[in-house]
Amino acid sequence: MKRRLTFAAQSLLVLAGLLLVWQCAVWMGAPPYMLPAPPAVGAAVVERFGSLVRSLWLTAEAAALGLLGSIIVGVAIALAFAQWRGLRRLLYPYTILLQTVPIVAVAPLILMWTGNGLLPVALVAFIICLPPIIANTTQGLISVEENFLHLFLMHEAKPAQVLFRLRLPHALPHLFTGIRIAAGIAVIGAITGELFAGASRVGEGGLGYSILYASGQLETDYLFALVLAATVLGFTFFFVTMFLEWYFLHHWHESNRSDMPD
Repeated sequence: MKRRLTFAAQSLLVLAGLLLVWQCAVWMGAPPYMLPAPPAVGAAVVERFGSLVRSLWLTAEAAALGLLGSIIVGVAIALAFAQWRGLRRLLYPYTILLQTVPIVAVAPLILMWTGNGLLPVALVAFIICLPPIIANTTQGLISVEENFLHLFLMHEAKPAQVLFRLRLPHALPHLFTGIRIAAGIAVIGAITGELFAGASRVGEGGLGYSILYASGQLETDYLFALVLAATVLGFTFFFVTMFLEWYFLHHWHESNRSDMPD
């Protein structure tokens, strides 16, 4: 417990130091329309709290849908790749090349095909999250120790039993690594989609839509508040993933045993 309190205190000191550097830059003459002071950003958060929370919720909804969809589809594709080597050799390179697709160029096409709303924003988040899920899960599924495979085969295990009772549990740490990567970029994907899709609901828009509005109106303090909200959302996704990883792995996998709560 003492170790965790010390870590929390150190994290707060780092945050205080960053805020101090930020405030010093303002004191040194940075124009408010370019770099508002931390108190001004805090005042913008309080003043626009309602709209900020609504925008945050819409972006969180789209990012969560995209992330969840990428986990379901990515694990299914990885299971198919682990089961059929020929299919993996044929299609695996294309799934990895998917992460090189410029999402800024793809987002307008998705918007054109699906129209406005939550769906295109979630699809952009889905596309950007899918490659790390496939890559990490596939690597975990195909890297099972050969002795374990021989042990299962000695007991006449069926291919489905080898896949779901040996390969899939072995791949869980790799899967969570992919989810950790995808959790952060899911927020980026959702905001990118909102930059093109605009309001995901009639009269309402997520963080991306609000960022465009604040930038156009030169409301720099509110723009910083929106960036802060996006950062908080990304950290929330990441720490939820970290908790789930610890919850499912700390009883049996060495990568999480040292992270058990006191």
